[in-house]
Amino acid sequence: MSAGRQGGRIAVCLLLLAGIAGGFAWLYPRGETAPAAAATAEPPPTPRIVSLPVPPRPPPPAPFRTLPAEELGELVEPLDDGTRLPRIAASGWMPWIAFARRFEAAARSPRIGILMINLGADAALTTRAIEELPGEVSLAFLPGSPDLPRWLKQARDRNHEVYLMLPMDDQSVPAERGLRPMQPTLEPVENIRRLRLAMARGEGYVGFVMSTSGAAWQSDAALRPLLQEIAQRGLGVIEVNAAAASITQRLTEDLGIGYARTREVLDYKLSEGGLAANLDQLDAWASEKGTTETANGESASGQSPRHRFGVVQPDGDAIDTIAAWIRGRPKKPAATLVPVIGHFECRDACMARLRAQPAQLKP
Repeated sequence: MSAGRQGGRIAVCLLLLAGIAGGFAWLYPRGETAPAAAATAEPPPTPRIVSLPVPPRPPPPAPFRTLPAEELGELVEPLDDGTRLPRIAASGWMPWIAFARRFEAAARSPRIGILMINLGADAALTTRAIEELPGEVSLAFLPGSPDLPRWLKQARDRNHEVYLMLPMDDQSVPAERGLRPMQPTLEPVENIRRLRLAMARGEGYVGFVMSTSGAAWQSDAALRPLLQEIAQRGLGVIEVNAAAASITQRLTEDLGIGYARTREVLDYKLSEGGLAANLDQLDAWASEKGTTETANGESASGQSPRHRFGVVQPDGDAIDTIAAWIRGRPKKPAATLVPVIGHFECRDACMARLRAQPAQLKP
């Protein structure tokens, strides 16, 4: 090939290259470059993770049930003489459930309770007990106390579950003012009359606290008429009795009465550490894993959790000790302090009565 011809081909190639370069310069002005082929596809956007809002924890239930005014009215029976007695509402609501204090405790957690009894005789001590003790501590008032309705209302306003002491012919119970005690030697009709006088002294209480330690009261003939009246009016019974067996427990089971029992008098025969040490022992016993003691004092093996409550007399030092002891407990104690209603038993006949108003079975 001649040199002239070969030079011509080279010139043509150079012209073509110059044209291609000029086209690129036109498409991409100075400072810009052609995108790489791999960079033409944008990466997919990262999905945004949105956390769903956590629903707020429902507030704890109110300490006491709120029943309609009409329902509350049905829980009282007005008599012609102006006396007002507790009764079971037409819908089936019973006072021992309607006026019980609610509490929060796991179904299988151990429980303890404290009941201060014989309040009302000393106004200063009664005021201190109502205002300084936590609402989990239940209170029982002497029905002969002056201005009892005011005491009961103040106690419930402070979230205390309230009871009345049953005036019985028992030397361990303070004499009632203006109320004659029930006696096992009296005719049943007279004992019931005296019982109704005690019932009519106030409203909003769960039931009666009774001491049947006297041998004369350990008979069906003496106790059954009184407990029948209590059952018919839908009230509960707490028995303070150190005996191994109790006729009261058997009768309440037969009559379908809500019932609780204790032998623990926390300020009696005090240990070396006093009332605080007795409270520690109560707490430690309930917190142990083992058998549960039933209301009649028998041990039910294999059942847990344990639960037990004790009673204490109104006293300034006792109020200080209980309040300080409760404040000093761990934030998450092994045993939960609950009102005494958390220690009641309700056997077959009792449960049948509750089912007449299913709302009573709800917390």
